[in-house]
Amino acid sequence: MNAAVCTRGELTVREVPAPRPGPGQILLDVARAGICGSDLHARVHADHLADMSATVGYTDAPRSEDEVVFGHEICGEVVEYGAGTHRRWSPGSLVVAMPMIRNGRTPYILGTSKHVTGAYAEQIVVQESFTFDVPNGMPAQHAVLTEPMAVGWHAVRKSRITRKQTAYVIGCGPVGLAVIGMLKAAGVRTIIASDLSPARRDLAGRLGADVVVDPRTADPFESSPHPPKLSTIPEFLNLGFDAMEKLRRIPRTPWWLAFRAMHGLRLGDSRPVVFECVGVPGMIDSILGSAPLMSTVVVAGACLEPDTFHPSRAIGKEIDVLFSVGYDPGEFRDTLHMLADGTVDPSPLVTGTVGLHGVEAAFSALGDPERHAKILIDPRSDAVAP
Repeated sequence: MNAAVCTRGELTVREVPAPRPGPGQILLDVARAGICGSDLHARVHADHLADMSATVGYTDAPRSEDEVVFGHEICGEVVEYGAGTHRRWSPGSLVVAMPMIRNGRTPYILGTSKHVTGAYAEQIVVQESFTFDVPNGMPAQHAVLTEPMAVGWHAVRKSRITRKQTAYVIGCGPVGLAVIGMLKAAGVRTIIASDLSPARRDLAGRLGADVVVDPRTADPFESSPHPPKLSTIPEFLNLGFDAMEKLRRIPRTPWWLAFRAMHGLRLGDSRPVVFECVGVPGMIDSILGSAPLMSTVVVAGACLEPDTFHPSRAIGKEIDVLFSVGYDPGEFRDTLHMLADGTVDPSPLVTGTVGLHGVEAAFSALGDPERHAKILIDPRSDAVAP
């Protein structure tokens, strides 16, 4: 079969051995594959990514001299089943799959593996237990966005944001746009988005951001129609003074119970939630310096370089910092159905489609945020330019 193979930073289309489904696996004809920003990074920073992966026990990440077929955003048609499968779908059924398979007890991440092929190919093997049928006649070009949108859904769920809290999304690339779409689906009433790119700001608005700002001309944290109740340390301290003066006027009142309750509530729905979706050095520290008191910061942007920040900024403001990656099978399934039933419209994200021979041009085009957000690969297409 044909596949787009990367080695030493070069992308070439050539014939590779066709994969065969093993126990518990399904062979798919790839209908669409999505190009992710992590693929762009892996092309030129493979050795660094391999070193980082090894620190968490994943040793199958390719190095620059290895041959790898990228592609972890997968939608395809069922062709053949391996042994021990339940054969849930008839041949030709359109499905999406999480990008993981297992041979014996050894797991592999599709698209970032030296030993298994990703979705930049005519065919791919996926795990039946991690495969889901596409409902409601949803087209492949939308179904394939399940994977990147699930990343956004996981970040939203991890934040535990409520509808009344204000969300700030810093960076409106594919991850930030997915977060915005999923915040809207969750019913969050106020979403502030910030990005340098006019095209990305436009997409942020189309996906549900209520306020969109250019950080060069406006501070996103000062752009909310519902500003935080506490903005400075003196305001916070004065709240304590005022509360104690009122509580201690009442004789024999167990005033400390009020503080226990307040500690449990942590100001409830007034706490801002900030999603860092840029992933460049210095961004976390910048957000810690600018975010309101008692914010929750969810780091969803993948910074691939060493970074530093000032813990005292987070400590002084009592900011919670969380890190988010991936999704679980339930989140993946729920995302698929939100796309299929129209709760989330992913169509603004898709800005181009190419065949395998257009992958090189697509990688170049994605370097310009004014031109493209998400480019898909259709292995049956002859298109060489997005």
